[in-house]
Amino acid sequence: MIPDHLLQDRYWRGLLHIFMNHNKLKQLLSKPEFVDFEELTVHVDELIKASKGWSPSERFMLTCALNLFNGINKIDLSQADRLDDKSTAILREALQLRLAR
Repeated sequence: MIPDHLLQDRYWRGLLHIFMNHNKLKQLLSKPEFVDFEELTVHVDELIKASKGWSPSERFMLTCALNLFNGINKIDLSQADRLDDKSTAILREALQLRLAR
C-alpha cells in the first residue's frame, strides 16, 4: 500500500507516522481521494473538508501532519495541550522523524 521509499522521505515520513498511528487519520490513509500513493499527492483541501466535524484535538493532529509534510498549514503549538498522552507521543515521534537527517 505505502511505497517503501516514502517511509524514508523526510517530508512524507512524519505525515505517514501520524496517519498510521492515529485512529481517525488511519481510516483516510487508504482512500486515494485523500492520499494518493500512485500520484504521490496529499489532497489537503479534501482532508480539511473531511475533518470539519472532528474534535479540536483530531483536527490539530491533521494540521500537524500536513505541516510536517508541506509546511503550508501553520500550527499553533499551544493547541497541543488538548492532546492525550498517546497523541502527544505520536506527534513527538513524527517530529523526530521529520527533523532527522
